[in-house]
Parts: sequence; C-alpha cells; structure tokens
Amino acid sequence: MIASLVPLAAQDLKPKDVRDVAKAGTAAIPKLQGYLKNQPPDIRAEAVKQLTQIGTVQCLDPLILATQDDDPEIQVLATDGLVNFYSPGYVKTGLGGSLRKVGTSIKGKFTDTNDLVIDAYVMVRPDVISAIAGLVTGGVNSDVRANAAHAIGILRGKAAVPQLIEAAHSKDTDVIYESLVALQKIRDESAGPSIAFRLHDLDPKVQIAAIQTTGVLLNKAAVPDLIDAFNRSRDAKVKREALGAIAMLPVETSRALYAQYLHDKDDRLRADAAEGYARLRNPADLPMIEKAWQDETKPAPRLSLAFAQVMLGKTELSELSPLQYVVNNLNSAAYNGVALPFLVELARDAAVRQALYPALGTATKDEKIGLARVLARSGDNESVAPLDKLSRDPDPAVAQEGLRALRSLQSRL
Repeated sequence: MIASLVPLAAQDLKPKDVRDVAKAGTAAIPKLQGYLKNQPPDIRAEAVKQLTQIGTVQCLDPLILATQDDDPEIQVLATDGLVNFYSPGYVKTGLGGSLRKVGTSIKGKFTDTNDLVIDAYVMVRPDVISAIAGLVTGGVNSDVRANAAHAIGILRGKAAVPQLIEAAHSKDTDVIYESLVALQKIRDESAGPSIAFRLHDLDPKVQIAAIQTTGVLLNKAAVPDLIDAFNRSRDAKVKREALGAIAMLPVETSRALYAQYLHDKDDRLRADAAEGYARLRNPADLPMIEKAWQDETKPAPRLSLAFAQVMLGKTELSELSPLQYVVNNLNSAAYNGVALPFLVELARDAAVRQALYPALGTATKDEKIGLARVLARSGDNESVAPLDKLSRDPDPAVAQEGLRALRSLQSRL
C-alpha cells in the first residue's frame, strides 16, 4: 500500500492547487503522480481525478499505482479512472462518481442494469487487468472489491477469472453479484462449474445472477441443479430465470419440462419453453411451435416462438415471416434487448446471415444499428462488405455503428 504520511511542507496544499497544476495537461502528469505519495487523502484523491480527466495513455501507470493506495475512495477512483480510459464517460456513472467527500462512507451505485462492456477490438493492457484483479480479492473493503469486479467485467478481463471465482465465494452480496455478472461478460466457459454452488443461494439476487451465469457459460452439467432450483423456488423471478437457463442448455431430458410450460399462464415461462424447443433443434417440433405462434397474443412469448421457428428451419425473410418479426423488434424499446441476442444466435447460421444482408438496404435506423451489432458478433468474412457499406451510411449514427461492428468483426476474424 502507498504510505499516507503527511510532511509538514504539504499541509498547505489544497485540492484547488492540484486542479491548477492539472491545467497543464500531459505535462502535469509527473507532478500529479508525485501527489499520490505522502499527501493527505483529499490531495491524493484529487490527483487521481485529474489524471482520469487528462485521460492519456501516460496516465495509466499513475492510475495503476493509485490502486495500491490504502484509502478505499482512492482505490475506487483509480479503478474507475482506468475503466474510463477504455470506456470514455464511464467515470460519470461509475461508483467513483457517487462518492461524497473523503472520510464519509462509500455508497455503491450497483444496479441490475449492468450491461456495459467494451468493444471486442479494444485491447486492454495486461497490467491494468492485473491491478484491478488484485482489488477484486484484496480491496480495502467490500465496496472496492465489488467495484473492481464490476470494472473487470466491463474490460472483459479474462486473466482475472480466478479472482472473480474466489470473490464469488465471499460473503458480501454486492461482491458476489458483480463477480457473477463479470463472468457472464467474459464468457470463459471453464468458470461455469466453479459457480454452480450459488444456484441454491438464499439471496434471490445472487441466485438469479448465478442462474443467468450458468446459462451464459453453457454449463450443461448444472441442468439437474437448475431443475431442482426451479422446482423448489416459490419466487416467480427465480423460476423464470431458471427455466430460461435450462432453455439455454439444450438436453433432451428437458423436453417434458418445455411441454409442461409451453402453454402456461405465465408469459415468461411460455417464452422460456419456446426457447428450449428452439435449441433442441428438432424439425419435428416445428408444426407445434407454428400452432403456438398462431395462437399467441402476448409479445414476449410471441417473439420467442418466432425465434424458435427460425431455429427450426424457417430462415426466409419476408413481410410476415418469423425472422422478419424478430428483426422488427429491434425497433421496440421494450423488446430490442431480447431481439438482439436472439439475432446474434440465429445469425450463426449462414442461411440466416444470407437472408439478413439484403435487408440492410431497406432497414430502419434501429434495425441497421441492431443488425450491425449482430454481424459484429456472428458474422464471417462475407459480412465484411455489408458492414463496410453500412459504415458509409448517410445517417451518422448508423455509420458509426457500422464502423464499430466492422472493427469488432475484423478483430475476431
């Protein structure tokens, strides 16, 4: 930890003085780094804030140094500063942005809307991941540790998976939750078995996060535990997430469960059951799914039934086709977040990609942006030309998303 002894000569230094020094920009970095040692907490904290605001690559080393401070606020500010370099603007919404003055308790800003992650083509320095990973298990307090786990997820820090697994064994709800969400974002499937014990956690927030993580990490060995959690729970949210995770892990033994809930009174359970049938990929199920689609009136299960039909072979794109229905939902504020991952999964099929390419010419703005993100994750070499064209779209927002998608796809290829 950095020593925090205060020499007499430094006692007159004020945060405003640090801000004045920082006005010199990059030339001020060595002096700001010097303030990280042998200064009172408010001066060290202000130095970190100013380094974050300058935001050049030369600021990374001092910010890494600041993660070793013995003050929790400074550890949080340094972590958020490192994330902000790779995700500009993050510092305004991160935990550090909610801190009050030095010496008061830290209140976290952790929420269930936790989907920020850097683009695939953004490469994070290994020493940045290492510094933040150290805080996941070694931060001064639980706020620091939870914030570090949150940061690692945003940065896709695969090297920190061991620390995240260790943190998932902690006793603090926020630390556990943020570690599980980070594992979802990193998508290292080898971590799946290590968090299965959380599937029966007594805290619904943690249990739901563990269930979701198990599905995302494709841990099929956990299906019996998921079914047990589904059967035992009286919490509707837990039951929905459990069936949703079971639907992401297709095994034929789950068929009876899908059949039981395909016509349930709960919209979400009907949707989950439809997704389960989709991933079993048995064409013989298509007539049953088509009939359910014709009878369904609620948007959530109807969207899942459209997804299922495409998965089971109806890959054509026409005005009233299931694939068009999924694409149309990219325009919906309520269901865009469901339609997008469905299309990412569907577009792994070359036939679906071929159907989507011509649609880019007549798609709406939201559809173009959504399909660009889909092709970034599921495209192949043939997707480069359509994305290149999209990157020159007359709409600046579409063009920007097309360029991001093209860079992400090329980094993956």
